[in-house]
Amino acid sequence: MAVVGSDASFDKGREQIELLAGLEVTRKAVERYAEATGGDIAHREQTDIQRAVQLDLPDIAGSRIPVLYIEMDGTGVPVTAEETRNCKGKNADEPAHTREVKPGCVFTQTTTDQKGRPVRDEGSTTYSGAIETAEQFGRRMYTEAWQRGWSRADKKVIIADGAVWIWNIADREFPGAIQIVDLYHAREHLWVLAGKLFSTDDRQRKRRAAGLQKQLDAAKIESLVRRLRSFPASCTDAAELLRVEADYFERNQERMRYPNFRRQNLFVGSGVIEAGCRTVIARGLKQSGMFRTVQGANAIIALRCCRLNRESKIIGLHAPAPPDPHSCPAPVPIAARIRIDS
Repeated sequence: MAVVGSDASFDKGREQIELLAGLEVTRKAVERYAEATGGDIAHREQTDIQRAVQLDLPDIAGSRIPVLYIEMDGTGVPVTAEETRNCKGKNADEPAHTREVKPGCVFTQTTTDQKGRPVRDEGSTTYSGAIETAEQFGRRMYTEAWQRGWSRADKKVIIADGAVWIWNIADREFPGAIQIVDLYHAREHLWVLAGKLFSTDDRQRKRRAAGLQKQLDAAKIESLVRRLRSFPASCTDAAELLRVEADYFERNQERMRYPNFRRQNLFVGSGVIEAGCRTVIARGLKQSGMFRTVQGANAIIALRCCRLNRESKIIGLHAPAPPDPHSCPAPVPIAARIRIDS
């Protein structure tokens, strides 16, 4: 019930149990078992994180790791109305309907392909995340990275979008690591900017965006920033947009030295955690009709990460007792429910 409850809606999980095992359980029973199991895993994770906060962690024995990566992101998930009280929505005059999950992943790279492009080590990716503050998430990722052999890595790399809170974590928890802003996220900034400045002229939009992207790909960030700051603005809104984008590229210029990163055979995109947002978060928490409490959402996230990480935390857990005899009735023998034709 915990497994099917972490893969889809609890009612869908109930249907799967009935279809595959011939057992009748309630939707509420699936919910309770999934959240109790996930909550137990989350509690164990917090124990590890608190130990990392309070103590100097010993080096994990093992072989050297050529390159170890950390990727971080943020994505909203729908929650109950009570969980968004006093929270601001995307627009100041609208209430919030979601809370931000901060997911992260750790993986390693040992080889490159025939063209010198980096190759992620198969089966090396582990995930972690929760609805929590940036400071708490930073300690979470520090613990995950340390358990994966951060101290044994020859090169340590952090890749993310331009969110300030992520780079604050990188500076605080992982000093000395190579920091890279996702190239495709940076390119998107330029294309969105060109689209807003030349919304009625598609040819001009493409030409301007392509020219700016050429400077970005060549890591001529200082020139790009000067170009944005000197660009003639047609109105106050356009001037403000140009200022914000120029500040973004100036703030992240050292994280955008893409030719240098490529010469080191490093990844320059955060596709692993982008996919993780879909695999870990969206499939378990953002399907139609899903609205969870923060505690329930964090339990499901912990359970999904544990399963995707192929960890043993899920093995041998003591299942919570059903709240009452009717929430999880005695199983009906399969023979009484399924007829197999001879």
